[in-house]
Amino acid sequence: MNNAFDIVILGSGSTAFAAAIRAAELGKTAAMTEMRTLGGTCVNRGCLPSKNLIEAARIVWEAAHPRYPGLKPVKMDVHFAELIAQKQEVVATYRGKKYQAILTDDDNIKVFDGKAELADAHTVRVGKQTLIGDQILIATGTRPAIPPIAGLDRVPYLTSDLLTTGEALELTELPDSLIIVGGGYIALELGQMFHRFGTRVTVLEHSRVILPRYEPEVSHVLTFILRKEGVNIVTEAQAVRTALKPNGEVEVIARVSGKEQTFSAQKLLIATGRQPNTDGIGLEEVGVRLDDRGYVLVNDELQTSVPNIWAAGDVIGDHTGSQMATPVGAHDGVIAAMNALSGARRRVDHRVIPRVIFTDPQVAMVGQTDKEAVESGIRCWCGTIPLEYVPRAGATHQPDGIAKIVIARDTQEIKGVSLVMPNAGEVIHEAAMAMRFRAKLEDFIDMIHVYPTMAEALKIAAISYFKDPAKLSCCAE
Repeated sequence: MNNAFDIVILGSGSTAFAAAIRAAELGKTAAMTEMRTLGGTCVNRGCLPSKNLIEAARIVWEAAHPRYPGLKPVKMDVHFAELIAQKQEVVATYRGKKYQAILTDDDNIKVFDGKAELADAHTVRVGKQTLIGDQILIATGTRPAIPPIAGLDRVPYLTSDLLTTGEALELTELPDSLIIVGGGYIALELGQMFHRFGTRVTVLEHSRVILPRYEPEVSHVLTFILRKEGVNIVTEAQAVRTALKPNGEVEVIARVSGKEQTFSAQKLLIATGRQPNTDGIGLEEVGVRLDDRGYVLVNDELQTSVPNIWAAGDVIGDHTGSQMATPVGAHDGVIAAMNALSGARRRVDHRVIPRVIFTDPQVAMVGQTDKEAVESGIRCWCGTIPLEYVPRAGATHQPDGIAKIVIARDTQEIKGVSLVMPNAGEVIHEAAMAMRFRAKLEDFIDMIHVYPTMAEALKIAAISYFKDPAKLSCCAE
């Protein structure tokens, strides 16, 4: 049986749904394909379940480690299986309301289960069914990347899919100990979460610092905070081989600063990045060009090398300056649908994309780092203040963190902001909006901020261009 649609979308995550909804709004028909679970990574095994459990871990940690003198520690019992059950319920509810309900309400959008493969530029095979699309959108996302570590194929290991729901990959018992290979955002979020639930956690990062693409001040202060909590962070540690011990533990041999060291734990988590889901779906066979990592090459209208085939979301990697994040994919899915179905010729603009790492305190960033600004030819000034200069941080006994601002000296325009602080994910939006409208240093200074708030860090960092913020009175400019 043939099924003809105005657009056939490979995938059913946030990018795909945004495109399908816009197609329906344009009066067009859309088909999505899904080989796993409706809704893709974010709702099922990424953003939603991880933030749910990270917040639970924060409550446990705060109870046992109160910041205020006069508050006595309380050790909360952690019933991990119950936490997983409530996580599953949250995921199911959200998937039902935000994804499944949309399909029920709109006959113009259909979903076909199974692995999709392009037969030609207009034909997609899904199982025994054939879909015909005037336009095609590749929105297949990414999956955990598995490094070539000797012996890894012979030991059990986890990936970020451990947070999935209703699959064999789901972790339902709290491990006593855990080795995490990788020092990126997934490793740090999950590492701190498991540590706070009571697991002994060791993080092995091959670079000299964790988060090597972030500002060095961010890496330094977050390492200090996590180590102070008790997370064992080992840098310059390259995992070279693994083995299963007779007692059932996993052993990882890593080369640390040139010398081999052995680490053992009940569980092993591989968190060394993501890779695109572009293999085995017929892209190259129909002429869609990929880069050497497998990501789809697109122009700034999200069009591939085949005129009627488009791509958006994580599957394009950092092309067009994009970043792998759910809201970026949803935003671009709309643009791809409009360009494909209405000839809008709209270009993507990835100049301002705020991003957050949900450790505690959170890490947030928008724009360029100091290094990136210099490499792009900007004559820049960078100001970094310790969080202890922010009255809110002192009042609430949360002094560990930083705020860093990058400006172009010639124009005074804000080029980047990096934060390590409680609620950094909320504060960064002020910086992002400022950059969106090309605000200057004086705009942060002239803006009256509520006192005391963490957002005052932006103003104080800006003031540090002119004077020593350690010598300011409250709210002074």
